[in-house]
Amino acid sequence: MTPQAVPSQIAELATSSNAWPFEEARKLVKRFEAGGMPETVLFETGYGPSGLPHIGTFGEVQRTTMVRHAFEVMTQGAVATKLICFSDDMDGLRKVPTNVPNREMMETHLGKPLSRVPDPFSNEYPSFAAHNNARLRAFLDAFGFDYEFASATEVYTSGRFDETLLKMLAVYDEVMEIILPTLGPERRGTYSPFLPIHPKTGIVLQVPMVDRDPERGMIAYLDPETGERIETAVTGGAVKCQWKADWAMRWAALGVDYEMAGKDLIESVNLSSKICRALGARPPEGFNYELFLDDNGEKISKSKGNGLTIDEWLTYASPESLAFFMFNKPKAAKKLHFDVIPKAVDDYYQFVSAYQRQDEKQQLQNPVWHIHSGEPPAEAIKVPFAMLLNLVSASNASNAETLWGFISRYYEGVTPASDPRLDHLVGYAIRYYDDFVKPAKRFRAPDEVERRALVTLDGKLAELPRDADAATIQDALLDVARPIPRYQDEKKKGPDGGPGVSGEWFQALYEVLLGQEKGPRFGSFVALYGIDETRAMIADALAGRFTAEA
Repeated sequence: MTPQAVPSQIAELATSSNAWPFEEARKLVKRFEAGGMPETVLFETGYGPSGLPHIGTFGEVQRTTMVRHAFEVMTQGAVATKLICFSDDMDGLRKVPTNVPNREMMETHLGKPLSRVPDPFSNEYPSFAAHNNARLRAFLDAFGFDYEFASATEVYTSGRFDETLLKMLAVYDEVMEIILPTLGPERRGTYSPFLPIHPKTGIVLQVPMVDRDPERGMIAYLDPETGERIETAVTGGAVKCQWKADWAMRWAALGVDYEMAGKDLIESVNLSSKICRALGARPPEGFNYELFLDDNGEKISKSKGNGLTIDEWLTYASPESLAFFMFNKPKAAKKLHFDVIPKAVDDYYQFVSAYQRQDEKQQLQNPVWHIHSGEPPAEAIKVPFAMLLNLVSASNASNAETLWGFISRYYEGVTPASDPRLDHLVGYAIRYYDDFVKPAKRFRAPDEVERRALVTLDGKLAELPRDADAATIQDALLDVARPIPRYQDEKKKGPDGGPGVSGEWFQALYEVLLGQEKGPRFGSFVALYGIDETRAMIADALAGRFTAEA
């Protein structure tokens, strides 16, 4: 990326900001204190195309991009930066993913480099790796990331790694001393940092070396099938490295300055760093993020296809909401399932709204500053995602026009043309409601206390003007609940000094009227949906129509 000037006051504030991308950027600045800044600072992310790219892959690129931008701000654009997205597509196919077609065909190619396994999806791509690489690049391009894509197959076969591979051969014994103590007795007997590719079968072999010639750049091994002694060069793509050695070799060959990794790879980072030093290079800076979990609390996996795909998230929410999810608490394990989407969407827009009221120091802490590289949207969305979901639920709207009828009535002059972001959110809400909220709706009949409260609420709403604002309606809701012992909360104080209203009142409203356990502020919902419409909903609940339909 071409360096760009950054205002000095922003750079100065960034040096003390505790937003995690700035904390990471400070490690990079410190890295170059002694020797001075290089011409280009290189960031890298890695991807194994053994399965379809999932959101974790996207998250690593998103987070690294945030650190990259933070570094550029702190250094005031004084040095160029580059991000390489590296695909380890020479890795051997160890098992067939469960979420691909033509699995029997793929079984016949086990052990071969992913770039030599036919594409099981179609004939559009020359290999399984090429298909997955194309999917990844399409996602990254759609998000507007600035990156260079690198294929292990291309880099190995082009000779770009040759010099470093020869260094690996020269320090073979040192590398073995680093790795062998971490292996079990059986694996120690077969381990080698080099994985030769069989000249006839094309399989990536995990075999011990029987001879090495660093001067000629050659290794020798025994064919596991025939016992024949085979000699091969370590250059030109005839071998690939075991992945910990490969990671270190890549850092050294490319001159990587920063790469993050999942918490499950801490030991691998340490070992690869030692190998990188053995190769005469400095390992990159980086941090270990926590893992993403599926709805069962299990680590998401490309081969299993559990968790969310990028396509699935973008079916129900905006790219910005996904970026927010990635920014928030990267060192905390997070469930990555459909039910996290509404909160991510609304939290993102809350931060957009707060940004305009913040000073520069606070803005640098705000996630949207990092998501949008310092240029977040000027305005938040008018209707929260959770509110739209409830609006769809209450109105049984199956199309955007119906929802926009409510929105335009409440927000005069607001239309799909005037607020395209809200229009997109309307579409997301309808799809999300149809697929996840509607199937889970469970209405219950009100008990006697709730029936009396709903009758009182209906009367209160009847007394309000049709254009009453959300605050007025919310006050009416609270006035109904305060005298009812069930809904009194001694920990809260009402306007008269008496007990406040517990959340049980609002939970009852959502369960009886909308068939859900929770939702956004109910007064705001009524203001948007309409007082008359809400009264009709109360009448239906009291008449038992909702539970009858269920």
